[in-house]
Amino acid sequence: MNGALFLLIVNFLIAQLFCVFFLVIAGRSRFPAAARWFAVAFATASLAAIFEMLIRIDDFDRLWAFCAFSSLLLGVYFIRVGIGYIYSFPVNIGGALLLFGVSATVNLAIFDLPRNSWTHALGYQLPFFVVEVVSALAVYRSGRKAVADRTLMILLLLTGLHFLSKSYFAVMMAGADAQAYLSTVYALVSQSLGAILVVSTGLTLLAVIVVEIMDEAKFRSEVDPLSCLLNRRGFFERVNQVLARPIAAFPHCVVLVDIDHFKTVNDTYGHFAGDQVIVRLAQTLLEQAPADAICARLGGEEFAVFLPSTGDATGYLYAQAVRGNFSAHKFAGMPDDVRLTASFGVCIMRDAREPIDTILHLADKALYEAKRNGRNRVVRANQAGRDSVAYLTRQVSA
Repeated sequence: MNGALFLLIVNFLIAQLFCVFFLVIAGRSRFPAAARWFAVAFATASLAAIFEMLIRIDDFDRLWAFCAFSSLLLGVYFIRVGIGYIYSFPVNIGGALLLFGVSATVNLAIFDLPRNSWTHALGYQLPFFVVEVVSALAVYRSGRKAVADRTLMILLLLTGLHFLSKSYFAVMMAGADAQAYLSTVYALVSQSLGAILVVSTGLTLLAVIVVEIMDEAKFRSEVDPLSCLLNRRGFFERVNQVLARPIAAFPHCVVLVDIDHFKTVNDTYGHFAGDQVIVRLAQTLLEQAPADAICARLGGEEFAVFLPSTGDATGYLYAQAVRGNFSAHKFAGMPDDVRLTASFGVCIMRDAREPIDTILHLADKALYEAKRNGRNRVVRANQAGRDSVAYLTRQVSA
């Protein structure tokens, strides 16, 4: 067994392993179709190794050479299909079929030409170069700039250039026919470099999908499934990210919201109606909020909104807008004359010395003052309360 044949076997086994890996993670990914296409791609491309080995032991060189070419090109195509699912650039089916048909026809037409002729070399390698470059462009045009995305784009370009360079080296170093090719040093080098690129591309594709799985898991751990707002954990993480910025434009504003008489809604109209109320308030908070606002459902019927670089007056106007919009909404399954309301507590964070917990506590006090004073109103945290809580906080810290 020479080195080129050994590497064909290695490439086949590596491709099968990647096929299994992608099938395993398909069920956990946000893009299961992409993972399945990648599995099919590696399984299909691996057949090229078998067909190239058959060239050495069988007389049907034309058949096995065509099968090797077709299986490898289909594998590259299938990777492009999977990339389309991840990066939102689907394959043009008509164009893909046309290119494959032309490529297959050209491959049959050039078979009898010497492998070390320019016509054969370019006719064989150009389709692979085109598909790899198109795949890299799909990643680039998506605008995603994570390390895994950029690495994948670079590897696809390098693989495309590898196929193109094989045209030159085939003319310079390859044998005149398929069997002679497998006996050359060029075949060993080409298979070695191909194996490196296959492993690198496969690992990067796995990394892209694993990163998506991790991002999705983190998203689910930080988002309330009913309201689709952040949960308590997500709220504090996002707020702390804002506060950790080197330059934070103070003041910031915190608005706490609590639905009035929510238990009565559940008891009278059922939990489905209660869920509708939760969803509607969440939508109202988002609709009225600026783009950089951090909206969360802290639990039950209690919500919080963090308004970066927002003063007391603007926060107050935001809360009033939400209050008016929410109280005017009609809910399906409830009498037309039933209107629900919410109470609001507003507090600003004046500088970095005020912990977010202190601001939330003050906003909570203002919220319950709104409840005591008749509900369906907005109350701002008073200065006296702020100073007393700030003093106690400094004493505890000391």
